[in-house]
Amino acid sequence: MLQVNTPDTATLYNQQPKSTEKIFGHFISILFHPIFIPVYIVAFLIFLHPDAFTGFSIEMKMRTLLIIVLNIVFFPLLSVFLLRTLGFISSIYLKSQRDRIIPYIASGIFYFWAYIVFRGQPEYSNLLVFFLLGVFLVSSAGLMANIYFKISMHGLAMGGMLGFFLILSVAGLITFAWPLLLAFVLTGLVGTARLMVSTHKPADYYYGVLFGALCMIFAAIYIL
Repeated sequence: MLQVNTPDTATLYNQQPKSTEKIFGHFISILFHPIFIPVYIVAFLIFLHPDAFTGFSIEMKMRTLLIIVLNIVFFPLLSVFLLRTLGFISSIYLKSQRDRIIPYIASGIFYFWAYIVFRGQPEYSNLLVFFLLGVFLVSSAGLMANIYFKISMHGLAMGGMLGFFLILSVAGLITFAWPLLLAFVLTGLVGTARLMVSTHKPADYYYGVLFGALCMIFAAIYIL
């Protein structure tokens, strides 16, 4: 009798979640990519924080956000594309520790420049200045840790976000709790997504979160 091999119900059931998890993992990884996290936080300071940008016109707020996007998103991304075009890195996805060295350095330069620019303008809140210093320190910590292991860049970014909102909450600089609660939830969500679709070990992400949070605390101690 001719037998036709067809997948049983259990096989189909086991395959479907894997595909769904992969799509979910990539979506969350892109939405909360490390390059975008600082922009989300600055947008929170500009449009949602009750005091950070008091007295600023909508034009000045949008101008500030544009400067942040140029320095923290556009120029670092442009650097990565140029490095790939010139053959200095093997992939724009920066999957190896070697590929991450120059992008870390280039991004750190732009982050430090943004910090210097806003530090020299007293009309801007110290919250923005301390956050930008924290972003630079997080990038520097990533560069140093990358020498020894492939620390999660997503972990660093989420740890920085978590540390930032933790400081604001503990210091009484925000009177509502939802940003800190959201930061905790997103940190766990992004960690889960990265473990689904990346080659990182759990420790790579945990150390990233720890280093990111500590860098924000150091920046707060120095500025605030």
